Amino acid sequence: MGGGTAPESWTVRHFSQSNAKGPGQGDVPALLRRVAETIEQLGAIAVQDITFGTEITADGQWHHMRVYFHDDDGACV
Repeated sequence: MGGGTAPESWTVRHFSQSNAKGPGQGDVPALLRRVAETIEQLGAIAVQDITFGTEITADGQWHHMRVYFHDDDGACV
């Protein structure tokens, strides 16, 4: 492949969050509240994507969420 310009790239930050393992680990509304609180604490960010997953443990379903974001500089991507 010949010379040309480098592809555009950017950095997206992320965090993962789940309820504490054990009683209540499968409480989806509690997890959603925790994630919302974390997003608010981060301040001016732009959320790009949120994923939801479940692990099966001896204590039942253990849900987790991953939030992908970048600093909100006011620019539309």
